[in-house]
Amino acid sequence: MLAPDALSAHRVRLEQDGYTIIEDAVEPALIEALSADINRLHEELRIAPSTNLFEGFRTRRIYNLLARGPLYQQIPVHENILPLVEMVLDRGCLVSSLSSICIEPGEVPQPLHSDDQHIPLPRPHVPIICNTMWALTDFTMDNGATRLCPGSHREPGFADPFGAHPGLRAAQMRRGSVLVFNGSVWHGGGANSTPDARLGIAMNYCAGWMRQQENQQLGIPIAVARTFSPQLRKLAGFGLYKKLMGHIDKCSPMDLLDGTGPRPVVGT
Repeated sequence: MLAPDALSAHRVRLEQDGYTIIEDAVEPALIEALSADINRLHEELRIAPSTNLFEGFRTRRIYNLLARGPLYQQIPVHENILPLVEMVLDRGCLVSSLSSICIEPGEVPQPLHSDDQHIPLPRPHVPIICNTMWALTDFTMDNGATRLCPGSHREPGFADPFGAHPGLRAAQMRRGSVLVFNGSVWHGGGANSTPDARLGIAMNYCAGWMRQQENQQLGIPIAVARTFSPQLRKLAGFGLYKKLMGHIDKCSPMDLLDGTGPRPVVGT
């Protein structure tokens, strides 16, 4: 787990620049296992690149990873990452989406965007989305490292998706490092001019009162959700926010998930 002074330094960078990189955040054994399993899923699911510029004509993505195997349950709750995300949002934050992104040779830059641009709130606003990118390979200037505009989370408008941005920086980082960024920051995947793929996992979180990008309650089979730890269940949305939002007849979804019977908690 990151030391308090390290967490504080990352939080300051997030407030100032809108992003930070936690170097060597994830243990090599987990990175190796994730890389191997993503490559397995690519083959078994016959994952092909998308047919639009935003997702990438030479980029392969796998969504709903929490439903793909117990290995992925370690990602949302990782002790070096989640505490920082909770500093940006709060301890009631949710898993918004969990997906892999494989930028293959020949890919062009993704249009710049912010991940909250569809939310009808005037900018700038309090953080409502905090996203992370896990580097399963080295991220370099040439192989598609995520590009970000420092400080853009404080800007009132949105970026020109194809415009020139002199301050644009590439999040270059070693395998096993994690990029953490405010969802209001203008960013986009980079071009890959190398012969090798750039592989990463996008672990995205949102405020507990927001609608999640991926519908976790329908996307994750109930039998799978029952294997989650209590912490992961809450993160996936099988719980309450502020002891109120998300209840079922004044009861927590946790009770229905376990079949333990209703225990009214709202208004008590």
